[in-house]
Amino acid sequence: MKSLGTTSVAALRQYVRAAESAGVDTAPLFSKAGLNAAILDSDDGRIDGEQFQVFIQQLAEQTGNRILGLETGDFVQPGSYSVLGYITMSCATLGEAVARIAPYEKLVGDMGTTRLAMAGDNIKLLWHCNYDNPAVRPHLVDNVFSSWVNYARWLADDEAAAPTLVQLKRPSPGKELEQAYQSRWNCPVHFSADEDSLTFRIELLNTRLRQPDPMLRKTLEAHALTQLASLETDTQSDLASQVKHSIQQQLMQGVTRQDVVADELGMNSRTLQRRLSQEGVSYQKLLDEVRQTMAEDYLLNSELAIPDIALRLGFSETTSFHRKFKAIKGKRPGEFRASKG
Repeated sequence: MKSLGTTSVAALRQYVRAAESAGVDTAPLFSKAGLNAAILDSDDGRIDGEQFQVFIQQLAEQTGNRILGLETGDFVQPGSYSVLGYITMSCATLGEAVARIAPYEKLVGDMGTTRLAMAGDNIKLLWHCNYDNPAVRPHLVDNVFSSWVNYARWLADDEAAAPTLVQLKRPSPGKELEQAYQSRWNCPVHFSADEDSLTFRIELLNTRLRQPDPMLRKTLEAHALTQLASLETDTQSDLASQVKHSIQQQLMQGVTRQDVVADELGMNSRTLQRRLSQEGVSYQKLLDEVRQTMAEDYLLNSELAIPDIALRLGFSETTSFHRKFKAIKGKRPGEFRASKG
């Protein structure tokens, strides 16, 4: 069975609030999921994805609610998205907030991945759900989309903001319940679709948010990058993860030196190279990975000029950055930015 990664306690809290509002005793749900309810007191705790899936399944079975996911979306709060929620709160426009989802959604959990696509005068948010339990997946997708719509309306201070179309892979919950989706989202909803996606007019991205704070956003994003680096220890060796984190911190200052990284880890450069080689990686490979991740984030989520991005990433010449980026993505940085990825 594939690993479902981890989920933030913040995401779990949203379901707990919904359950308690419905008068559900959550103690048995925690017990069957192998969770201690005290985890809810943790601000940055995480649980196994398998435990989260069991919790949702037990909640769905206990309530018998065929639109559980849709209704749990009513209980979204900024804290439901961990630090990502506070980053989006400090953005200037809804488009700026939407652009932050993909780079930082792992902080919320490994439940799925988001992709943006242009479609004429519309933009489409596609979500790939990593959970394949048929008793859980429809509720999880419904929850994600319902939460997104409710949270976007709150951010924009506009209860009328709505998608133009929602497509769901899940089958219809029944004609009598389909109206619950349409009344909440105020748009057509297609079930048994080929994808899980939200489509909305591109001009909606220009909506100004209620409390933009560029300086706070930058501080929160730096914190988010540090958290992301620490999460990588679950999928990479401790050494490789520590090296990538150190590289990332250096690149935020526009420099990267292997000897400084080695010194931070209490060894010399030759020892660092030897230990990385034993793990089947090289310093250059890790540097390239970090540079590419940061390059794509800068291109999609900032207005920095491409020469400035190259300088921040430690390239001595912009042409070198262009050449390296095209070799990996098949398009030049400017083309990548223009096509939104």
